[in-house]
Amino acid sequence: MAAKLKKFLLRYCPPGIILQYERDGAMKQKPIDLLDLTPDVDVEVLLSQIIRQEPLISENRRPALRQLINRLIDKILEQQHHSFTLFKVLRAHILPLTNCAFNKSGDRFITGSYDRTCKVWNTFTGEEIFTLEGHKNVVYAIAFNNPYGDKIVTGSFDKTCKLWDAYTGQLYYTLKGHQTEIVCLSFNPQSTIIATGSMDNTAKLWDVETGQERATLQGHRAEIVSLGFNTGGDLIVTGSFDHDSRLWDVRTGQCVHVLSGHRGEVSSTQFNYAGTLVVSGSIDCTSRLWDVRSGRCLSVKQGHTDEVLDVAFDSAGTKFVSASADGTARLYHTLTGVCNHTLVGHEGEISKVAFNPQGTRLITASSDKTCRLWDCDTGECLQILEGHTDEIFSCAFNYEGDFIITGSKDNTCRIWKALTASSQPGVPGGPGARPQTAFSYND
Repeated sequence: MAAKLKKFLLRYCPPGIILQYERDGAMKQKPIDLLDLTPDVDVEVLLSQIIRQEPLISENRRPALRQLINRLIDKILEQQHHSFTLFKVLRAHILPLTNCAFNKSGDRFITGSYDRTCKVWNTFTGEEIFTLEGHKNVVYAIAFNNPYGDKIVTGSFDKTCKLWDAYTGQLYYTLKGHQTEIVCLSFNPQSTIIATGSMDNTAKLWDVETGQERATLQGHRAEIVSLGFNTGGDLIVTGSFDHDSRLWDVRTGQCVHVLSGHRGEVSSTQFNYAGTLVVSGSIDCTSRLWDVRSGRCLSVKQGHTDEVLDVAFDSAGTKFVSASADGTARLYHTLTGVCNHTLVGHEGEISKVAFNPQGTRLITASSDKTCRLWDCDTGECLQILEGHTDEIFSCAFNYEGDFIITGSKDNTCRIWKALTASSQPGVPGGPGARPQTAFSYND
């Protein structure tokens, strides 16, 4: 039976349109990624290209499609948040924090701590919703299963990982199998698999539905400190203190490529949204771009004078950034490889860096007790978020980009709110937080 288009869904970050269609009685989705969309695009040419390449879309859908593209462009042109104010200070834990993370809609976030717990918070009130207790050692790595946000995973120095219901705090499973501390973890974007990385030199894949181990990824010769899935969820990248990163086939658990070239421990790795590139940062003061298909190193980025502690792509993959112990961050254009800006101003090492979902702003967390907000176009420091009394090691934007959380060794978590914030309780993440249904077809 032929596929029949039922709905267009809008995805703001990164820009795209999701086609919801019916085939053989089942509803399916297919994305059209518009990662390079800019306000000066020739909309009619783009429409013709989409209609020509996508069999689900016929010419009579052009007006509806035009409206969607224009809405995406309007979103890009929206005034950006320039200034944030301190909204709440949460004396989150009795011992230092390890990490903090938002859910997709941004109405909740989580904090992990040396006090062996993970706490779930309401962003808009600053109130603790509940505490996830049960680990026997430091809760180090934490994550929501975004974009769904109904599950939380916690990884601990007690060698286990726990899967929780994000709404009730109920424990689903304790995932046992690692020989030593778990230091990194991730859900795949489909929320069917959890990956954990450990000081035992292995990563493991776990089934979300059953809590069973699916595979052990063996091959690294030192601890795995970074891992992440590609958008499709079929590949995973791991970064290790053995100086290498590795690409693995999620289905088979086999290593596909060894990304070899760094001369020091790998600190951070990430796929771009398209899944064609990986960026890695290393203690050797460089970051590297890798081609996923061939496993080849495409470029080595030099310029930092001390260890690279974090790397990240923006949501569309058009830019990436490296953050260093030298107190600077370097912002690159992915396609040209040019360093557009060196972000100078911190008086201590930068351990964490994050883009807003729109890719227009960047935050850097530093041991100088401040977090800085930067303009990605100009490289200008727009604001210094001050108030923490010790090193900041964790920072994140919500999906709308109008709230920031920072976690510090001073045992507090701070919520910062944009003066122009549109996110509010009852409207999780505000406008555009979730794909919005624009047009339905029942013909």
